[in-house]
Amino acid sequence: MVLAAIVIMEVLKQLLGRLHPLIVHLPIGCILLGLLLQWVGRKGNKHAEVLPFIYLCGAITALTACFTGYLQYVAEGFAFETVKWHLWLGILTTLIAFAMYLKVKLPRGSKQFQWLRMSFLSLLLLVAVFMTGHQGGTITHGEDYLLEPLPNAFKKRLGITVYEPEIIELSEADWQKAPLYDSVIRPILNNYCATCHNSKKEKGGLLLISPEGILAGGDNGKVIKGKDPGQSPLYRRITLPEDHDDHMPPKGKLQPGKEEVALIREWIIRGSSFDKSIGDLALDKTLFESFFPKTAGRTYPETTINAVPDATLAVLKTKGIHVQRMSSSTNYMSVSCLNYPQFEDADMALLLPVAPQIASLDLGGTQVTDSIWKGLASFPNLTTLKMDHTAITGKGLIYLNRLGHLRVLNLTGTSFDRDFLKDLLTFPQLEAGYLYHTGLTEEDFPDELRPDMTHLQFGNYELPALPSDSITY
Repeated sequence: MVLAAIVIMEVLKQLLGRLHPLIVHLPIGCILLGLLLQWVGRKGNKHAEVLPFIYLCGAITALTACFTGYLQYVAEGFAFETVKWHLWLGILTTLIAFAMYLKVKLPRGSKQFQWLRMSFLSLLLLVAVFMTGHQGGTITHGEDYLLEPLPNAFKKRLGITVYEPEIIELSEADWQKAPLYDSVIRPILNNYCATCHNSKKEKGGLLLISPEGILAGGDNGKVIKGKDPGQSPLYRRITLPEDHDDHMPPKGKLQPGKEEVALIREWIIRGSSFDKSIGDLALDKTLFESFFPKTAGRTYPETTINAVPDATLAVLKTKGIHVQRMSSSTNYMSVSCLNYPQFEDADMALLLPVAPQIASLDLGGTQVTDSIWKGLASFPNLTTLKMDHTAITGKGLIYLNRLGHLRVLNLTGTSFDRDFLKDLLTFPQLEAGYLYHTGLTEEDFPDELRPDMTHLQFGNYELPALPSDSITY
């Protein structure tokens, strides 16, 4: 019987403790409502009858929140250093709320002194509520949860440590010599994990900015288990559906690309080494091709351009639009909607803020129509445009002839209309236009313009028969 009673009490303690995040919002609402009515109805004392009840509700629910919070602190094993300010401020808020109740219920002294005392208590209560809430948020979300959305430049001015995104770039000449962890894995973890798992904000007790922290794991145990990515939370969580509760990074945060996820997987399979080179681990070159610098000239204009703000990039990436700098030496961007096939004409508004920085744009396989051409004419530095496997016919394509840098245009798999072939020849810098699987051939091109069509590729090629093809073995 005694053992059963102990078990029941332990269960009740945990259940009541976990009600704290729910109950804690009740006193906040009551107290803020009381302060608001007190301010709005200060002339004529309009809410004198209801204010005592509101403050009493606030005080009682604040006391209940203190009780459940204490149970949660004991049951969940929080360190006292972690919760002490939230605990003491919660008690202070409760005492001031009771004082406010008594003050509005039993007013004493002259009206002038009453007003001064009430103003002082009101200000003190408001500050106590906000400080208590802030400390609670700090426990739940980390010390910088309130300032995290601020731009990095502003955070630096406030003296806040900022984890800047790192560009992963490998030399195609000696990529195998690069240490896998320092050159690739660490920057990936820095870019997508460090904001929540750093030395000042070890969410879940997990530190992902050093080998020691990665190996130690967090409150839920190791994040790398042997050479099995499927059993390793570090990999398993980033491959869960984005709306899953356990998915990391959380929904709304910047998400790693498929190339980066694949590298995390291969790193774990090969023993999660912190010092071996890519060559030592015998990794395939195709895993790193997206991190080789692009050749200047064809891929982006040879002019300088301002960088895209981080906040703007975040909006695009949360939509599933892949954005990547062309190389570490330029701010021109490569944008792909491969993972956002729902992209349609109206979504052009998402790209307009970064139009000057876009040098390569891949809208292949999306829902765009011929209405998109006029908007694309606003991308002054566009060099490569992929419109393959879309519903476009070419009507309005002529708008693009104002783009002085456009060199590559992919129209493969579209319903491109023969009538608009001549428009392609008005593009000043076009070097390659791909019209494979459009149903068009060289014969569809107007006879009078054929000498100028050497840069258009129609496909439908046939290899000549060789005598050896008829040999029977």
